[in-house]
Formats: sequence, structure tokens, C-alpha cells
Amino acid sequence: MSAPSEEPLADLPPGALTNEDAASWQRIRRYAVPRWMIERATAHRLAGDWRAACAAAGVEVTVDLTALAPAYGTAVAGAVEADLLHLVPDLVRWHLPRVLGGRTVLAPNRRVLLARYGAQADAPVLYVTTRAMVDGPQRLRLHCGPVDQAKRRHAYASWVTEDWTAARWLWDSRHTAELRSRAGASDRLPFFRPDGTPLPDGELPDAAPGAADPAARAEWAAVLHRRGDVVGAFAAAGIELDLTPRESRRRSYRRDNPEAVLRSVALDLTALAAAIRSLAGAVADARFILAPDWRGSLLLEPAAPGTGDALRARLADGDDLPGTIRLPDHAWQPLPDPYLVRSGRTAPHELHPLVADALFPGAGPAAGPPGPAAPRPVRVRCVGEWHEVRSRGGELELPHTAEEQQRERALRAFGGAISGCFAVREAWTTGEGRLPRALRAERRELLERVRHGDTPGVLALLDAGLDPRVRNGRGQGLLHLLSFVRHEELLPRLLEAGLDLEQQDDNRRTPLQCAVQNGGTASLVRALLAAGARIDVVDDLELSLDQVVRRYKRTDLAFLKELVEERHPVLGSGEYEEFMDERDEWSDDEDFDEDGYAAVGDPADGGTVVTA
Repeated sequence: MSAPSEEPLADLPPGALTNEDAASWQRIRRYAVPRWMIERATAHRLAGDWRAACAAAGVEVTVDLTALAPAYGTAVAGAVEADLLHLVPDLVRWHLPRVLGGRTVLAPNRRVLLARYGAQADAPVLYVTTRAMVDGPQRLRLHCGPVDQAKRRHAYASWVTEDWTAARWLWDSRHTAELRSRAGASDRLPFFRPDGTPLPDGELPDAAPGAADPAARAEWAAVLHRRGDVVGAFAAAGIELDLTPRESRRRSYRRDNPEAVLRSVALDLTALAAAIRSLAGAVADARFILAPDWRGSLLLEPAAPGTGDALRARLADGDDLPGTIRLPDHAWQPLPDPYLVRSGRTAPHELHPLVADALFPGAGPAAGPPGPAAPRPVRVRCVGEWHEVRSRGGELELPHTAEEQQRERALRAFGGAISGCFAVREAWTTGEGRLPRALRAERRELLERVRHGDTPGVLALLDAGLDPRVRNGRGQGLLHLLSFVRHEELLPRLLEAGLDLEQQDDNRRTPLQCAVQNGGTASLVRALLAAGARIDVVDDLELSLDQVVRRYKRTDLAFLKELVEERHPVLGSGEYEEFMDERDEWSDDEDFDEDGYAAVGDPADGGTVVTA
């Protein structure tokens, strides 16, 4: 979720997302699961090749089917294989929790449980994990085995478990139509007419509807929530809410108004009630923690026997948290897709086809998000005139003669101010300064596709003539961002275009340092070394490459650490070396559940290395 403001929903219609989150979801839906990914993964899945489907969707597979039968029996092995054949990995990526608040990336440290094969604690689970770094590669990893809920991921973060075992519509091709029931079991979706067109705000209920219209009940709960009647909104969804503060043995420093906190958060209360009732029958202790905001949590549970069907919710305190099940995000967060369509940010045919079929069956076939748009001419005010600049042939073309451009370069070299077309090119190639809105959109289009691993989309933009010398607001160019994409296709192309292997970003990191720092694979590191990347470099913290390898426990890059230590033994920060010695001493006894940076199939030591 995004960081809360005072009343981010106050001026928005009932059932809305905050403007900031809606903008993030709009970009997520455009870039995070590109159309080619859906098409390729679907073709492989329908052909029965679940491994190839996962590869197309950016999911690394650790599952060994041949080992399941000896360990758990043929029945379990058969059930796992059947689930894998119906796994829709691109749909998993579509529905995964995200970091919002202006970002679009996957929420880190998430362990998403898809299916459990047995009730015992050590029963195998089919599950997906996200990476540990917010700004790291968006690759996923698929596992099957027992899950130890007590193990932390690493010294600084715990796993956050998302339980999808009762929500197969999020990942199983046999159940995707059930998404419609999750959104609102009725002849229409909440906030939509039966024909799928958005319902005007003036047609929303102004009084409690009958139980026969679940869509209207969901709308009425949202109307009350938007009016600020939080207790009434919960009651409309069948949840008795008690906001009385509780005394706790544990000290608490939070003094936020709980009703104001709940007003500031987008909630799907009828979905929450349905999820509690569904989950309550599957666990022994049917109590759940709802944590919609860092400022507070609710404890939800079924009402006591003989007191009616209503659910109960009260403020949770520190005594309630240990051992209580955390509700998964899908149980209470509004589905973003209906609101994006309702607000005109996305069209039904741009949704994932399985999502569109479930939510908007009358809208016609969906093809998925649109592909990249080709660069277009952009008007720039220059020396009192309007000029056109555009990316063409791999560079940002300026309507100026060679002599004029040479004069501007000389002026810049002597510290003079540049303006107009030349200032635009400077901003494009340095990440500093202002760009015209259209060029900002082109840069964002490219960098979002890089961020989400859309290698075909990036290549299409370069084929269309986009200048590859672009840099983001951190001074990072495309070489610095190779960890996110398939470097085998992009690295040769970028080097051929003349990009500098030793160009530093704002943290004084070269592309090789960024690859080591940001989760790049050993294969990428070897490719950069083979292209001639220097290893005698330090960043703004004076950390050498071997120290960064040690800092992030990159066992897959042991070869690089040994190479730097051999050739440059005194390079780097001595103080940081002492700190890491102390860290290793106190963390040796810790047992973490890390899945590392190494790509599946990479040797643990990174293999041999070739340097130019």
C-alpha cells in the first residue's frame, strides 16, 4: 500500500482507489505483464509445457517432480503435477501484491501459497516467492516443499505470507471464472450496470438495499465508508466493528484515531466478510489479523455461537499478533481492474484475457496490454522558436547544424548555460534537468519496460529508433539496468551503440557494480567482465566489488570476489570490512530461509570467468 495521507479518499467516489494508487495500478497493468508474455505463456500452457510457460512469465522453477513421489507418495506427486499443468504463471504475476505510492514493482519478501497437499505441518506446499529487494529484478521463483513459517528470510526481513490456497481463481485455469464471484456474486458487478458500463454515482444506493442484491450491498457499504461512517460500513457488510481501545500488557506508542485510519484506506468490506467466512472453516483457530495500514490492525473472528451470523472485528494489540493468521491482501483490498475500467484508466480489452472474461464477458475478447508506442516528434522552445526533436536512428535528433552543436558543446565545456534543444538532449543523456512532457513519457515507457523485464518491448523501442543513451533520475543508463532484462540480447546491442561500460550513476556505480548490487545473475556479471568491465572500482561508500559480494552474501559470485581479492587486495573500505567481520560473528547461528540471487541452474560458485 502507499503511504497514507490525511484523507486521501475524502473527495473521491465510493469504492475508489486513491489517485496515487490508481495511477500506480494503471502503469502496473500497462507494463508489468506485457501482451507477448501472456501470449507465449498461454501457448506453452495449452500445449502442456508448464515449465516453458513459467519461463515465458519470468518464473524460475525449483520444483523437481521426480523427487516428490519418493518423498510424499504418488498421490501427492500426481496432485502437484495436475496443478502445475493448470498453473497460469502470467496470471500469478498479474495478481501479485505490489509496492504502490508511485511505484509499480512487486512487493518484496512475499511467499505466496498456491496449494497445500496435506494438513500436517510438514506437508508440501506449492508456492511462489518474490525477491528481497524493492528495486531488484522482478523475477519470481516457484517451489514445492514444506514451509517453515517461523524462519526469517534474512537478518533484516521476515517473509510475508500470502495464502491463496482458497483463492484458486488467482492462478488456476480451472477456476479463473470464479473471479467474478469474488468481485460481486450478482448479475452485475458493483458500480457497473448489467451490460458492463459504469454506474453513475447518482445511481448508487442512498439507503440500505435488500439482501437479494449483493452488488447494491457492496455499493452501500462503500457509500457509508466514503461518508466517514466506518462502523456503519462494516455493519452493512455483516461485520460488527468495535473501535474501543484495549488495554495491553505490551506498551504501545500509537495514538492514531482508528476510525480516521480506516477512513483513509480503500477496503472491499463485502469481500472481507466473504473471505473470513470461507477461511474460518479451514483452520482450527478462526481468528485473523487485518493490517491495512502500519498505524493499526484489526482482529476479526466469527461471532460466538448463538449470537447470529455477524462477524466481529475489534482493535488488535500486541497481545493478539503472535500466532494469529494474517489475512492475505486479496481478502480485503479492492480489485484494481474494475476501478481502472470504471474510471476510464483502462479498457476491458486491455486486461489479461482471463480477467476480462471473468469480469467483463460482454465486452468482447481481450488481447492484453498494448505494446510500446514508437517515438514521435516533440516540440521544443529554442532561441525564441519552436523546434522539433525526436529519437531516430538511435539518437535524439536536433534541428541544428554540426557547427551549432559544436558551439554548444564548447559552451558547455567552459561552464556556460545551455538551453532549448541542447538542454533537452542534456537532460535525456544525464537524467538531470527538465524534459518536455512527451519526452518524459517516452523515457518512462522505456524505463518501465526495463523495470518489468520486458526485453521484447525494449528491443522494439530501440528498433523504432529510440536513443539508448537515456538515463533515469538516479543517473542510471540502460547498462546499469541490465539486471532486469535478458542481457544476452541487449548487452551486445548497447555496446555496439557506444554506451560506456564505465559510466557511473549518482552513487558512483558502474554497470558491473549495479549488477552485483541489484541482483544481477552470475551470467550477466561474466558477460560484463568478458566485455571489458573494470574490477578496480569502488562506489560512493568506498565499497569494492568483493565487499559488495560479501555484503549481499552473493555465493554465486564467489569467483568475482576471489578475482578482486587476488588482483586488488587492498581495495575498498577497511572500516566496512571490520563491520562485516562482526556481522558474520553474530549472524553465524541464525538459520535463514533465503533463496539467494543465483538464477536456477547457475553453479553456486558462478563457474569460470573470462576477462577481457
